[in-house]
Amino acid sequence: MLETNQVTKKFAGLVAINEVSFKVEEGTIVGMIGPNGAGKTTMLNLICGTYHPSSGRILYEGRDITSYSPHRLCGMGIARTFQVPKPFPQHTVLKNVMVGAIFGRRQASESQAEEEALKQLTILELAEKQDLKASALNHMELKKMEIARALATSPRLLLLDEPAAGLTPTEVNWLIETIRKTNRSGITIMMIEHILKAVMSLSDRIVVLNHGDLLAEGTPQQIAQNEQVVQAYLGEKHVATV
Repeated sequence: MLETNQVTKKFAGLVAINEVSFKVEEGTIVGMIGPNGAGKTTMLNLICGTYHPSSGRILYEGRDITSYSPHRLCGMGIARTFQVPKPFPQHTVLKNVMVGAIFGRRQASESQAEEEALKQLTILELAEKQDLKASALNHMELKKMEIARALATSPRLLLLDEPAAGLTPTEVNWLIETIRKTNRSGITIMMIEHILKAVMSLSDRIVVLNHGDLLAEGTPQQIAQNEQVVQAYLGEKHVATV
């Protein structure tokens, strides 16, 4: 479904991503891990069109999307969430999620968007908050609304940027199950995550970045046994838990 081919991104001479190539197969969950500053969010921004590569290509369903804009990619079925939620704070929760449906893959009418938004809010256990302003939500509720808005775009590929950041262990368990159900519904998922319990239990494959380079790629078990990854990121204490 997604392929990066020798993708490089430079910012004023700083190489943030260095000739990184990997694939995301349709129907899978791919985790992306690595130390802070490894280039993970930059890679996500390249895939969704916020940045464009300095060199290399990005393919989505066989089409070269290297220079596409975020709104064009959203209309093609690529949705994303942010590590720090980005709501429209003075609008209701319902309207925040309706935006996803209106500007998403199906270009829903206002009535269709309201129906889709209510559906996603119900799934994300947030329907009772639909008439509140987004500014009234707590951190977990904002995370739920972010996911609901992304799902309202009717994505084929969902990009999640540290969805478990700042959540309690109970909330992380809820999130893991929600991501698993979302994937089972037919949506391919690529997620950045520092909470290893989440990324290791969910991912079919894991991509590891370090200082902008592709350090390793493989199954969770292969990644946990990779000495370079253990030294650069995981640490010995995590290996036995995978």
